[in-house]
Amino acid sequence: MTTVDNRPEPPKRGTEREMLRAYLDFHRATLAMKCEGLNDEELRQKSMPPSTLSLLGLVRHMGEVERTWFRRVVNQENLPHLWSDKSDYQEAYDASTSTRGEAFSAWEAEVEHARRIEREAESLDVYSHFARWGEDVSLRWVMLHMIHEYARHNGHADFLREGVDGVVGA
Repeated sequence: MTTVDNRPEPPKRGTEREMLRAYLDFHRATLAMKCEGLNDEELRQKSMPPSTLSLLGLVRHMGEVERTWFRRVVNQENLPHLWSDKSDYQEAYDASTSTRGEAFSAWEAEVEHARRIEREAESLDVYSHFARWGEDVSLRWVMLHMIHEYARHNGHADFLREGVDGVVGA
């Protein structure tokens, strides 16, 4: 099986904000592409014991990360974690009882919130306080951090997908 590459091509030139937005969307689309064509059982297939890491777990985790950085930090919304009553980011990785519909709906909703928050921000120099670290971060930093998070986890997704059905690349 091969996956269809419908990812947006980041521009070679543009404003800083346009390029950050495009690269973040490219990485979001990469995660979706790595999950394309798989059923719930395949998406829940774990990497190796004792890890609970799976493609569906990555989708859940990235929904949690989007929610935290854009809604909880940038927008200062007082929201609980999506997948943990104990504010434990690691719990999102355990997708053993989750479904594609549940995980993707939550992730896609958080991505849409994040896009709206970024679009409505007056500049990349908007600062918000991150209480866990006790310091302020800029929207620019959040966008760069999100690109980093997706790039790192998309590397995990490459290996997970290959383990499920042998599909490699992109």
